[in-house]
Amino acid sequence: MSASHVTVSTQIPQDVFQVLQAHGLYRDALAARSQELLAVRFYQDRVLSLGKAARLAGMGKQQFIDFLSTNQVSVINLTEDEFAAEIETVDLLAAENQL
Repeated sequence: MSASHVTVSTQIPQDVFQVLQAHGLYRDALAARSQELLAVRFYQDRVLSLGKAARLAGMGKQQFIDFLSTNQVSVINLTEDEFAAEIETVDLLAAENQL
């Protein structure tokens, strides 16, 4: 199944674009980098799952996990309540195995 795409555009002030170009971020590279950064942010904000964020970034899941790690972003994206529930489950399983 072929995925369709939507094009989204943004405007950047000319002077800002010139600075980005000076750092090697021309239109194509800037578009790709923007998608990567959006994917990271939407993943951090729990808007996109890991798989969807990886697709937005134009990467496979493992490559996106590596990209998150390189950018000091935690792959485990649990709320405090979810984390507490996970710990509780681990404790229950550990107690069952000690019987």
